[in-house]
Amino acid sequence: MATRGNPDAGSDLELEQLIRFVQEGEVQPFEPIIRKFQKPIYLYCFYLLKNSQEAEDAAQDIFIKAIRHIKSYTPTVSFSAWIYKIAHNHCTDILKRKSRESYFFSRYRTEHLSSEAPHHYSEYIVQLLELLTMQERQILLLRALEEYNYEEIGSIMGIKAATVRKKYERIRKKVLKRREYDRYEVYADAKR
Repeated sequence: MATRGNPDAGSDLELEQLIRFVQEGEVQPFEPIIRKFQKPIYLYCFYLLKNSQEAEDAAQDIFIKAIRHIKSYTPTVSFSAWIYKIAHNHCTDILKRKSRESYFFSRYRTEHLSSEAPHHYSEYIVQLLELLTMQERQILLLRALEEYNYEEIGSIMGIKAATVRKKYERIRKKVLKRREYDRYEVYADAKR
C-alpha cells in the first residue's frame, strides 16, 4: 500500500493515492510514478522520434510537464492516458519543429535507426513502422504495445474513438498485407 513514507505505484488505487500526495505538494511520491511509466513513455517516444537520445530527453521533459501540471489531472481519465496525452503532444511538437527545420527524415536517423533500437524489438518491426504515417504509428503503438482501448487512444490523440477503431483496422490490414508481400518476396528469392 502506498503511504507517504513507503511510496509504491503498483495498483491503480495506490497510483491514485500517490497522485493525490503529489497534488498536495509532495514531490517524493512522484518517484515511483516515474519508475512505473519511465520505460513505456521512453519506448513510445523512441518509436515516434526514432532516436534514443531524443527519446530520453523527451521522456524527461514529459515527466517535468506532468509534475508541473499534476494539479490539473482529474481521475475522469486514467493517469496513464493523461500522461500519454502529454507525451503525444510533446513528441508532436518536436516533430513539427524538426519538420520546419527540414530535419524530419534525415539520412543520419535512417542509417542509425537499427543500431539505436532496443535489442528486444526486431529490425523488421522498425521497418514496418517506417511504412506508417506518424498518426498510424501512434495508434498502433498505443493499441498493440501499450494495450489502450479505443476511447483512451482517442482521448490521448484528441480524435473520436470510432475514428481510432477504423484507422486501427486499416493499419492492421496494411501491416498484414506488407508481411504477406515480404513473405512472398523471401519465397520467390529462395526459388531463384
